[in-house]
Amino acid sequence: MSDAHTLLKSSSGLIAKAVVGVIVILALVYVMSKSFFYAEPGYIYHVRTVTGSEAVVTEVGYKFYPFGRYNSWKRAMTVQASSGSSVNAIRAEKDSDNESASLPPLSIMFLDQVDAHAEATVRFSIPSDEVSFLKLAHEYRSPENLLRTALLPAFKETLQANASLMAAEEYYAGGRTEFNSEFENQMSNGIFLVKREEVSVRSTRSASGSANAALGTEQEQYGEDSKTVFLVNKVIGPDGQPRRKSQRFTDFGITVVSALVTDMKPNQKFIERMQLKQKASADRAIAREQRVQEEEQRLLAIARGEREVAERQAKAKVEQIQKTTEAETDKQLAITGAEKLKAEAAISKETAEINLEKARVEAETRRTLADAEAYQKEVILQADNALAQKLEAEVQIQRLWADAFAKRNVPTNVFGGGNGGAPVGNDAETKAFMQMLTLDAAKRLNYDREVTK
Repeated sequence: MSDAHTLLKSSSGLIAKAVVGVIVILALVYVMSKSFFYAEPGYIYHVRTVTGSEAVVTEVGYKFYPFGRYNSWKRAMTVQASSGSSVNAIRAEKDSDNESASLPPLSIMFLDQVDAHAEATVRFSIPSDEVSFLKLAHEYRSPENLLRTALLPAFKETLQANASLMAAEEYYAGGRTEFNSEFENQMSNGIFLVKREEVSVRSTRSASGSANAALGTEQEQYGEDSKTVFLVNKVIGPDGQPRRKSQRFTDFGITVVSALVTDMKPNQKFIERMQLKQKASADRAIAREQRVQEEEQRLLAIARGEREVAERQAKAKVEQIQKTTEAETDKQLAITGAEKLKAEAAISKETAEINLEKARVEAETRRTLADAEAYQKEVILQADNALAQKLEAEVQIQRLWADAFAKRNVPTNVFGGGNGGAPVGNDAETKAFMQMLTLDAAKRLNYDREVTK
């Protein structure tokens, strides 16, 4: 019985010790869970202890905070307006690493009263030094309060103020880069203070009326030659620089890392107007191209005509040169022929002169010979009165008559009348006839048949 009691008492002591050990362990675990936390990278921690002291933790690893509290702040916070965000869907400290606060596209109004929905992203960097960070933590107490009360209002105000500096047509006509640059500038350095002014601008296109018929074509300018436009001018300070409304978050050491305008969607009417303008611009471009094409066609036609004229001129020039060459050749040939004829004529003339001289010499020779022969004959004739020639002539005459008499054909017997009758051709009559002819020939020869002593 006593042994059982002793055993029971011993068991109870062991259980008590075990319970005490468990309690101690649980107490230690509790103390440890309330005294240590793990500092994640990319965060800054505001630590408050039971003693009332504060600390700023920026290093990664386990940190000791005996029965205190701590808040985690992202080193960089992002405010983003995009079409993927739902209305008023601000999920501070619960968003992904790329966002700290998301909101739908922000409605803005351009200078020319065109409303649009802008998508933009601004990334802020909170201070890491202890003094500035504690000042920020004391002012806003939590990252969500910082986003709601400082960063989001600044984001909206700056984006809307930036839109009032530029017209929508200017933005879509090439001012997108300037718009983005001005947005980042105002987010970092403050919003420009501006003043809106109404300015009357005179139109560069003068209109003329025709109501006064007495003026004819020299009409006076009238009416719609001026228009009123609204200008937003930056307010200039005494130092000559534009005055700004400073960003409140910069007083706590918060800086802007980047500010981007990623998309801009104007209202449907402006889109339709821009489409009409684009169509008109495209039509003008097409018309301009057609005009250029027509001009090119005109220049091509002129060039083609000039080329054809040049070809005809070249062809005519070639023909002219050919004809001129041929004419010059004919001329040279004619000159050569004439010179040849002239040379031949000169040669012929010289030959004729030579022949003439030769003929003259020959004639002179013949005349001299003839004169000599005549002189000889004259001397001979004067010497014997040309008796030899005369005798030779008479001999020839007698020979002719003798031959003729010998060859005459007469009958052997001729019957004729007596004396005083008609001749009948007998020998006596023939002889008498021959003698008469001989005497006549001697008379004609004019020589005396008597021999001079």
